[in-house]
Amino acid sequence: MVSGPGSEPDSASEPTSEAATSEAAPAPESAPAAESASAAHPDSASSGGSKDAAGRTSVWLGRTAPSRSRRTESPAGLDRNRITEASVRLLDADGLAKFSMRRLAAELDVTAMSLYWYVDTKDDLLELALDSVYAEIAPPREDADWQDRLRALARSYRELLVRHIWISPLAGTFLNIGPNSMLFSYAVQDIVRATGLPLERQTGALSAVFQFVYGFGTVEGHFKARCDATGLTQDEYHQRAMGTIRAQPHLRQIVEASDDLMAARGGDTVEEMRERDFVFALDLVIAGIEAVRDRTGSSAPQ
Repeated sequence: MVSGPGSEPDSASEPTSEAATSEAAPAPESAPAAESASAAHPDSASSGGSKDAAGRTSVWLGRTAPSRSRRTESPAGLDRNRITEASVRLLDADGLAKFSMRRLAAELDVTAMSLYWYVDTKDDLLELALDSVYAEIAPPREDADWQDRLRALARSYRELLVRHIWISPLAGTFLNIGPNSMLFSYAVQDIVRATGLPLERQTGALSAVFQFVYGFGTVEGHFKARCDATGLTQDEYHQRAMGTIRAQPHLRQIVEASDDLMAARGGDTVEEMRERDFVFALDLVIAGIEAVRDRTGSSAPQ
């Protein structure tokens, strides 16, 4: 997994959680919105972002407007949507560790204090940005069977994690209860209900699918970012890494032992091999869901 770019200290006027600026994988916690939606946002922390003096929990809870008194007037043409869109652009371009209120203000050509008309902390912006990109997940076709709907939603979620690698740690830090996040969660719940699994097994099925996709997409996104940063294609990077490993006698035997496995995997490129793995792994999970449903005698709702 690829570490994030070097961090830049933020000013004292930019309170934020330490966890929210880390590229490390989040610690597993329970989901925020509903037990049955937990796996749609794996590792979501029930405590949310900053633990500042104001007891911040989530931008979606409590106050709907910033609490601080303002000395400046709200800049013309600035609103939460515009600020959120600019935040996503910066996060995509520079990464989570380099994101700051100063950089965002420069991008919008306003003062940093102007942003505090719309948010209380940098965490608020990160939480808004996180929810906004969930709108990119296309809803599956309603007339398709649950297996195809699940595959489509899982693929869309994977692509989102690769496209915006900064969302992985944020999804494990904040409450995923914004409007777009909730629509995603409800789409997942609709599909798992259609599997015919008993109610007590449905959250486990959600976890099996979406925590797998979360991990797969996170690793894939960071590998792609590392390749992009070195100026190498994914195949070039892989070949160079394997060549380095094979050149070390104490590691060569380990690699050679897996040659048959790699050959049987199929695919001529790193992306083709990864795609084969993703499709087959998802098929295995779906087959497991079907097997449990059939063993318990349940059936899909009509």
